[in-house]
Amino acid sequence: MPKIQELAKIFFEFSYWNEMNGVAFKPRAYMLASESVSALGDEVEAAWRKGGIKALKELPGIGQAIAEKIDEFMRTGKVKEYADLKKKFPVDIWGLSRIEGMGPKHIKDLYERLKVKNLDGLKRALAAGKVKTLPRWGEKSQAKLHKQLLLMQESSGRQLLGHVLPVADEIVVRLSKVPGVKRCAYAGSIRRRQETIGDIDLLATTDKPERVMETFVSMPLVETVHERGKTRSSVRLKIGIDADLRVVPDKVYGATLQYFTGDKKHNVMLREFALSKGYTLNEYGLFRLKRKEEGGRRKAGGLVACKTEEEIYKKLGMDTPPPEIRVGGDEIDAARRHELPDLLPYGSVKGDLQIQSDWSDGAASIEAMAQAAKARGLEYIAITDHTKSLAFIHGLDDKRVAEQGRAIDKLNRKLKGFTVLKGTECDIRKDGTLDLSDKTLAALDWVGVSVHSNFRLSRDEQTKRVVKAISNPNVDCLFHPTCRVIGKREPIEWDFDEVLAAAKKYGVALEIDAFPDRSDLRDVLVREAVRAGVKLAIDTDAHHPDHLLYLPLGEAIARRGWATKADVLNAKNAKQVLAWIAKRR
Repeated sequence: MPKIQELAKIFFEFSYWNEMNGVAFKPRAYMLASESVSALGDEVEAAWRKGGIKALKELPGIGQAIAEKIDEFMRTGKVKEYADLKKKFPVDIWGLSRIEGMGPKHIKDLYERLKVKNLDGLKRALAAGKVKTLPRWGEKSQAKLHKQLLLMQESSGRQLLGHVLPVADEIVVRLSKVPGVKRCAYAGSIRRRQETIGDIDLLATTDKPERVMETFVSMPLVETVHERGKTRSSVRLKIGIDADLRVVPDKVYGATLQYFTGDKKHNVMLREFALSKGYTLNEYGLFRLKRKEEGGRRKAGGLVACKTEEEIYKKLGMDTPPPEIRVGGDEIDAARRHELPDLLPYGSVKGDLQIQSDWSDGAASIEAMAQAAKARGLEYIAITDHTKSLAFIHGLDDKRVAEQGRAIDKLNRKLKGFTVLKGTECDIRKDGTLDLSDKTLAALDWVGVSVHSNFRLSRDEQTKRVVKAISNPNVDCLFHPTCRVIGKREPIEWDFDEVLAAAKKYGVALEIDAFPDRSDLRDVLVREAVRAGVKLAIDTDAHHPDHLLYLPLGEAIARRGWATKADVLNAKNAKQVLAWIAKRR
């Protein structure tokens, strides 16, 4: 495990340990430290090297006690207090917590009563039917835990796009600098910007493949070399995912990139279409088929196209489908009919409409979040801290929302060329009512609502609950609509068509939450929203300044869902967004 990830794990386990033992304040402090360290990455070590504990304390979410532990870890490679904790409580808190619903008290109970220390121990306890015998657990709890364990295991082996993409970008930059390399890119699922990635497929063109192969297999990111060859090598990266590099002649780069980008279904459909037009297509190019049959087969004839993807699709009489939609759906027919949409360009979003600050569970002040957003080229943000139903993260009541509004007004008078909107992520109660008064909501610039509890209501109850919430005339957007967390929590059960119809009726936008493990709405539902004419809002759900980096991930989801710039509300400037809100209210 990389050093910074190990440090984030230590603080995470400290948080759970203190929660298990009913210690006040420390659980939240350690959790914020874990999130901050994870988000800051190498900046933590850089700050420590530059100025030690004093410099560490200037980082978001890092106080004196946390800074001292980071200092100890950087100097010695361990934290003594953590080592003592593991002797007292030799449990893989980090691993067990990956199961949705597995909280600190559950982990403590399983260890004290069944000596469950890790996932393997939990599997054995479930297989033996021991969990249901525990007080306050029972048959339903055991069945639910088993289901959540299976859900977590199904996602193992694949990693979130947001976690893999920076590593893939780093590798491409590194290989592109090797002398003799003409072009380098990744293909496969990462180029299609799928929400989870199984491995990293890389292409490079060079006349001296031995140089780029040597660089590839000897990268500091590499844990194990599976295979090393002249034109193909495969490695295991330290982040726990494989990477494969293929070297091809520069003249066939376009054909190889096309071949390794689309998923299997897209490639099969495209090859079948090529055959119907008298061509054959492979990773080396588009070839004309010979008319003369030999032994019942037609052999490949002359090369028609291979230099670029666009050349290949054009020779087939098609437009070039963007990589994100090469999934074997109706993109082939749309490309043939020249009816592909003009997908939302990356960098189109002008403002982030879901931002948490340190007024609730964020790691930074409103001003810090605003300055970070401005530095990344945004024109505005909406501060949407949680509401009082989420008391454990200091959710805001009506009085504190008003206080925050006055603070935002004061900040806006100070900021130049940037706007902070007064907003909320208002909790939807079980009965569909909202966690703030209508008077409070009406005074805000932007009102987002979301489900944070009672995830297992019946389909009918959940649908009525959400529809009732978005029928409130003060509501502008439904945040992370399906509530899923990839690999940890399944989407809520509801009638999406009915919710979509209600969003259309009441003029409410649906959010694309770009936070990597949410990625909610999913692309297939985004496409349904686009077809229905319901506006989308692409947000990061940022709890830390570095989370603003996730915005392109949300744009990728929109593109996978065939969304255009016109479909995305916050592709507009702040004045236009406020005009849209005023009109719909």
